[in-house]
Amino acid sequence: MPPWTFVLGSVISVQFGQSFGKQLSGEAGPLGVAALRLTVAALVLLAVHRPALPRPRSGLGSILGLGTAIAGMNLIYPALAHLPLGMAATLQLLGPITLALLSSRRPVDAALAALAGSGVWLFHGTGAGTPLGVLLALASGAAMAIYLLLSERAGRLSETSAPLTFAVCWAAALYLPFGIAEGGAALLDPGVLLAGAAVAVLSAVIPYSLDLAALRRLPPRVVGVLESLEPAAAGLAGTVVLAELLRPVEWIAIACVCAASAGAVITHSGRSGPRFGVC
Repeated sequence: MPPWTFVLGSVISVQFGQSFGKQLSGEAGPLGVAALRLTVAALVLLAVHRPALPRPRSGLGSILGLGTAIAGMNLIYPALAHLPLGMAATLQLLGPITLALLSSRRPVDAALAALAGSGVWLFHGTGAGTPLGVLLALASGAAMAIYLLLSERAGRLSETSAPLTFAVCWAAALYLPFGIAEGGAALLDPGVLLAGAAVAVLSAVIPYSLDLAALRRLPPRVVGVLESLEPAAAGLAGTVVLAELLRPVEWIAIACVCAASAGAVITHSGRSGPRFGVC
């Protein structure tokens, strides 16, 4: 298979996983879904990688910070209770775009920022969603930008997957009390547990594996450009799974943000581009 198919598979898997997660929120609540997703992802990572326990004074702060950022990224699930999937994913992408554009002040960066802003304004003009949903999606995007910065630091601590594995465990521990409080007994229902496991596999385990496979064969810049299609994949998943039909102006808004993200990756090819996390 061509290596770029791994990236597209990752992008599609993430967004369809989130669309199923939004469906499951009706039974377990958004925080319950996020707790299930992170818990299953943590258990899978622990089983696959069997990492050694981190030393208390060696990178523990970075792991906790990374896990807190991963927890913040999962605010996308409460956001989905108030926004269409395509709009939520588009707003979330603004975090990595902003991170990339803040690294320089060239004229092209101003143009890309204006393009991304135009996409957001087009969404604003549609009246879709609620202010709370917008704030949650933007907070998720800010957490994603922090995740990108901290994951690079964690990667320098170890070449293994141990920092990420323990970070996901910490994120799951942060969400569990809120997930249990919101989901209650529904989280113990076998059907909900099975669906939550499927969401975790689709939106975290599979994309993480595909990203690793792609990065062994493609430059990070190429992977970043392809992952800029996530909002478009979200719009497609929302249409197919959730019957969230987007109007032409909303597709134009998504296209603006996707183009701005791809441009940010291309023009910052020598630096850390807006790579996206799957946790």
